[in-house]
Amino acid sequence: MASSLNFFTFLILFFHFQHSSSFSLSVEKPEQDIIMSPKGTFTAGFYSVGENAYSFAIWFTQIHKNLNNATVVWMANRDQPVNGKRSTLSLLKTGNLVLTDAGHSNVWSTNTNSSKPLELFLYDIGNLVLRERKTNGFILWRSFDFPTDTLLPDQSFTRYMKLVSSKSDNVYSSGFYKLLFNNDNLLSLLYDGPQVSSIYWPYPWLVTSETGRSSYNSSRVAKLDVWGNFRSSDDFTLKTSDYGAVLLRRLTLDFDGNVRVYSRKHGQEKWSISGQFHQQPFKIHGICGPNSFCINNARIGRKCLCVPGFRRIHNQDWSQGCKPSFQLSCNNKTELETRFQRLSRVQFYGYDDDYQANYTYKQCKHLCMRMCQCIAFQYRLDLGVSYCYPKSQLQNGFSSPNFQGSIFLRLPKRKHVHFHENVVKNDILDCSRNNEVKQLRRSYVEDEENGPMKFMLWFTSGLGVIEALCFFMIWWFLFKNKKHFVRDNQGYVLAGARFRKFTYSELKLATKCFSQEIGNGAGGTVYRGLLSDNRVVAIKRLHEANKGESEFLAEVSVIGRLNHMNLIGMWGYCAEGKHRLLVFEYMEKGSLADNLSSNALNWGKRYKIALGTAKCLAYLHEECLEWILHCDIKPQNILIDSNYQPKVADFGLSKLLQRNNLDNSSFSRMRGTRGYMAPEWIFNLPITSKVDVYSYGVVLLEMITGKSAMISILITDGEKTHNESLVTWVREKRRKLLEMKSLVEQIVDPTLGSNYDMVKLETLTMVALKCVEEEKDMRPNMSEVVEMLQTHEHDS
Repeated sequence: MASSLNFFTFLILFFHFQHSSSFSLSVEKPEQDIIMSPKGTFTAGFYSVGENAYSFAIWFTQIHKNLNNATVVWMANRDQPVNGKRSTLSLLKTGNLVLTDAGHSNVWSTNTNSSKPLELFLYDIGNLVLRERKTNGFILWRSFDFPTDTLLPDQSFTRYMKLVSSKSDNVYSSGFYKLLFNNDNLLSLLYDGPQVSSIYWPYPWLVTSETGRSSYNSSRVAKLDVWGNFRSSDDFTLKTSDYGAVLLRRLTLDFDGNVRVYSRKHGQEKWSISGQFHQQPFKIHGICGPNSFCINNARIGRKCLCVPGFRRIHNQDWSQGCKPSFQLSCNNKTELETRFQRLSRVQFYGYDDDYQANYTYKQCKHLCMRMCQCIAFQYRLDLGVSYCYPKSQLQNGFSSPNFQGSIFLRLPKRKHVHFHENVVKNDILDCSRNNEVKQLRRSYVEDEENGPMKFMLWFTSGLGVIEALCFFMIWWFLFKNKKHFVRDNQGYVLAGARFRKFTYSELKLATKCFSQEIGNGAGGTVYRGLLSDNRVVAIKRLHEANKGESEFLAEVSVIGRLNHMNLIGMWGYCAEGKHRLLVFEYMEKGSLADNLSSNALNWGKRYKIALGTAKCLAYLHEECLEWILHCDIKPQNILIDSNYQPKVADFGLSKLLQRNNLDNSSFSRMRGTRGYMAPEWIFNLPITSKVDVYSYGVVLLEMITGKSAMISILITDGEKTHNESLVTWVREKRRKLLEMKSLVEQIVDPTLGSNYDMVKLETLTMVALKCVEEEKDMRPNMSEVVEMLQTHEHDS
C-alpha cells in the first residue's frame, strides 16, 4: 500500500513540475485577466456564453464595458465551454497554450512545443499570436489560421479553412452553415443539417461559367481588405457600399446562412450591413426545415410556413421543419384514396426521384402515385417544354413570384386542409431569429480537500521518488524482454494464417535491391520480385513506416484473414526495424488502367470486371468481421488475372474499423485520389462505406466511356481547354438528353464500336449514376450494386 502511494505521489509531482505554467488567465477574474491590443481595438479573455459557461474569445473592445453584447470575432472552445470556477488559460513551460476546464481536463490547446521563452500577443488587427519573446520573434501559432464564423480585414481565407455559423444570435456553438472552397476551387456556402446537406451558393444548378466564377485556379484564397473590397481566387468580388472609407469591418457567416460584411466608425458600437453574398436570402437551404417553405413578404419580411396537412415540430426552431398530420397508404387503391393539392409558385429544390421531360400533368400525377416514396411532384412549363419532378422529400422550399411552376402535394382524399398564403400571423411565422434557444448551463462541483491526506502525500513524496526509480528500472527490464517475446509469438501466429514473415534481406534480394518498380502510389511503391521458390510476387514497400510493430502486425493479421476470389492474395509481410513491406501475388496482365488505355478489353470483359469488383467491395464492407474501407478505388488499384477476373489491390492498412461503429469513423486526413473522392472528403462530412461506392461509380464511368476521371474539355473557340471531372461531364449530358439510351450512345467508348449489349450498358450507366450521387444516402450500398448487375449477368 505504501509503495503504491509513494509511486502515485511521484507521478503527481513529475507531471506538475514538467507542466507548470509561465503565464495564466483565470475565468474567475474575467474583467482583469484579459489581453488587449496595443491601441485597444480588440480584447481577448474569457467570455460568458451561458449560465456558468465560458469560452476563451476575442472581441471588439466594448466602450461601455458591457460584455453581454460584445461583438465576438473568434472563439477557441465554442462547442465545449468551461466552468466559471477554476478554469484557466495557461502557457506551459513546454510551449503549449492550454485551456483547462475547472482544473480537471484540457478542452483546447495550440499543440505547440518550444523550449524558448514565449508570449501571447494580440495585434490591433485582431490576430492573437503565440510567439517567441524577442523582437520579430518566430510565431508558433495564430488565431487567424483557425477562424470560427468571422474574417477580419487582411485575414487570408484558404483552402484549409472554413467558417462555421453559430446556432443563433445568442448561442455561439457551431451551427449548420459553412463557408469553404469546394472541390472545383469555388468559394461556396454549404448547409450541413442534421439529416441532409447541400450547397446553395453559388446556385448548384448553374455551371461554373454561368456563375461568373472561374475554377481555373489552385490557390483557393480569399481576403477582405481594409477598404471594404472582398476578393476570391475564383473571381468572386464584393465591394461594400462604403468602399474606400477607413472603418472597422468584419465579414461574418451569420446563423441564418448568409455572409455579410459589417462596418462601423471608430468610437461607435452600432454595426451596419455594407454587403452580403446571397442576394435572395429566402432561397438559402435549411432555413425553414423539411416540409415547410420560406416566403418573402414586403410587410413582415422573411417567414416560414408549413405546407398544407403538416404541423410545426418545434415552436421556436423552424430549422426542424414540419411533420405530417396524416399517413399515406401505398396499395392497389392508392389512386382512389389520393388527391393532390396545388401550391402555385412554390419550389422545393432537390430530392427528385425520377425526373421526366415532356410529361403532361396527368402523366406526372400518375407517375407520382405509382411511387410509394413520392410525397409530391413539381410541375412547370418552360418555353413550351413541361418538366415533371417527383419528390421523395420536401427540402429547401421557397415561394417566389418569378418561379413559373407549382408543387402538387400528395394528400389523403379524406384530409381537407385549407391554405391561404396571405393570412399569416407574425408571432408563429417569424424565422429570422431563434432567441428562444436556451443558453448553455454548466454545473460546478467543488472538490473536497482532505488536509491530512494532502500532508501525507507531500510527506511521502521524497521516498516515492527513490522507490519509483527502482520500480521503473525493474519494469523496463521486464517490458523489454516481454516485447521480444510478444514479437516472436506474433510472428509465429501470423505464419500459421496462410502467409509468412519475410526478412528484409530476403525481399531485398527478391527485388534485386528494389530495382524493378511496377507501381507507385500515396501509400508506397510496388516492386516485382522473385522468391527463392521461384514464385513471382509484387512487393509493396510502405512509405509511412511510423506505425509501431505491434499495431502493424495486428492490422496485417486482420488482412491475412480476408479471403475473396476478387481480392488480391497476400502471401506475407516484413516488419523489421523501420521497414514495413507487404508481399502479394503478381498479376501478369497489370491493372484495369493499363488495359483500358491499351483497348484490350471488350464489352464482356468490362462487365465481368465491374461485377467482380462490386462483389469484392461488398465483401469488404458487409461480410468480414472488421469494417474495411478501401478509400482509394481507382483503375490502378484493380488488377486483372489471366482470366480477366478483377483483383482489388492496395486495400492493405486503408482503414480497419469495428463493425459496431460504422457511423462514427474518424480520419485524421483525406484519403484517395482527385477525381475519385466523394464529396464527404471535401466537406469534412462523416466518412462511411459510401465513399468507396462513389469511387466505384467513377470507375464504372471510365469503363463505359474510355475516358479518365479528369478530362479536358474544349472551350467554344476550339483552341483552349479546361479540366472537368468525368462525373460532371456525364451529368451534364444526362441533363440534356431525355432517354438513357441516347445518353449511352453519346458517352460510350468509341473503341467498342457497336459491339456491346445495349441493355447491359444502360444498366451499368444507371448504376454508375446512382453511385456518384452527391448525397451519400442516395447512393446504393455495394450489395445492392451487385444485385442490380447480376440481374443482366447472363443475358445474351
